[in-house]
Amino acid sequence: MTVHLSHPDGLLQQSDYAPVALATGTRLLLLAGQASVTPAGEPTAADLAGQVHSALQNVATGVTGAGGDVSDIARMTFYVVGWTQDMASDLWEGASRAQESEGFSSPLPPITVIGVQALWTPELLVEIEATAVLN
Repeated sequence: MTVHLSHPDGLLQQSDYAPVALATGTRLLLLAGQASVTPAGEPTAADLAGQVHSALQNVATGVTGAGGDVSDIARMTFYVVGWTQDMASDLWEGASRAQESEGFSSPLPPITVIGVQALWTPELLVEIEATAVLN
């Protein structure tokens, strides 16, 4: 395994994601933001939970396509249109679906959620960037 997740004492203790990822490897993978779209660019879901799940499936496809695995992901950034705290349960629901279907770790690697005004098209609610370390 190239990424070791941890919760050091003194940092926010919660179970959804690990605040620290220690990564070792020989190649750095920087994945462009992935949204809830098919390869042809068609949206795959209308709700936030569905879009998070679909976007994470695309993240998994990108990482495995580069020769890695979702366990190699060291960090993710979620850009969410109109983010408010009450959207958190939908975000975590979509992430939970991806943990079940794509094998993302539980807890997730370190993440940052950033509220944005808009994404590429009005139908998109979330875009997810990932950084992975591969052997």
